[in-house]
This record gives sequence, structure tokens and C-alpha cells, in this order.
Amino acid sequence: MRKGKAIIFSAPSGSGKTTIVKHLLNTNKKLGFSISACTRDKRGRNEQNGKDYYFLSPKEFKEKIDNEDFVEWEEVYAGNFYGTLKSEVQRIWDEGNHVIFDVDVKGGLHLKEYFGESALAIFVKVPSIEILKERLSDRKTESEDSLSQRIFKAKFEMTFEDKFDVTLINEDLEESLKKAETMVNEFLTN
Repeated sequence: MRKGKAIIFSAPSGSGKTTIVKHLLNTNKKLGFSISACTRDKRGRNEQNGKDYYFLSPKEFKEKIDNEDFVEWEEVYAGNFYGTLKSEVQRIWDEGNHVIFDVDVKGGLHLKEYFGESALAIFVKVPSIEILKERLSDRKTESEDSLSQRIFKAKFEMTFEDKFDVTLINEDLEESLKKAETMVNEFLTN
């Protein structure tokens, strides 16, 4: 199945990994975004199946687990499963591109293990939990309970930082975007 390289961006929610990944996709035409599969409901009218996520029923997701169709999968929140389909990675490699992932920390570690030397695993973090809480609050998409859960999870996820190949501290966005470009380009040309 292996044909290209894998770039893995992982971070606690609110660290800026999605913004960084979108920037890299706009500036490097040799990258293809891996669309995750999930069992959660679509958020609003804008999310589209096959573009934002592959929205599966819990039954469909479990059938794919049984068929070993996933590179990695997990139950991120109670009843909400997320995973990376092998067919999605192959689709990107068949297009002649390298795959880029925007995944949570646990998923990132599973992908790093799966792809081995063919992967660059980047841990994105903010300078402090206080800044992370501020960023999540500024989104205005979280209830107090949800915000509290995300902060608790973020503190736990930060304990895995040393398991990644490199850490990118996202304090100044423009600087972080430049550093991410450099890291990815150096990895892809070696």
C-alpha cells in the first residue's frame, strides 16, 4: 500500500493545527488531505460527506473495523468514532501526492506507528493552557461543560508531546506557518 509519505499534524483542540494544515494544502500542491471517517452528526449545513468527513453510521463504522478498513480508529468521545480509511490514503497516493493528516493526539500516535519512517509527526501546541482556553472560548462553539472537557483532555494530550518527531509552538501564526512549511518541505525532499 505504501507509495508516498505521510505528514501528521496532531494537537489538542484549539491549538491551530487545522489552520496550519489548510495553509500547507494551499501552498504545496503535492499534499493531499486525508478526510477522516466519523460517526458524529454533521455540524450545520456547510459540512459535506466526502469533503469534510466521511459520515458513517455506528453500524457502518463497526463493519469497517471488522473488515480492517482503517489505518487507525478510536472512540474519541463516548459514542463518537473517528478513523482513517486505508482507501483514503491510497486515493491520495494514487494521485501522486503525499498525505497530510489533521488528527487528535491519539490518532497521530497510531498513524506515526503505522507509517514509521515514511511519516513526519508534528505536535502543535500553544504556549500555555490559559491561551488554549482563551482560543477555545473565542470560537463561541463550546458550552462551559464542553470547554471544561476539552481543557481536561488537552492537559492529558500534552503529556504525549515527546512521542512526536517535532513540536511546533503556535504562538505567532505567521511564524508558525513558515516553520511548518520548512519542516514539511525538508521532510519531503529527504
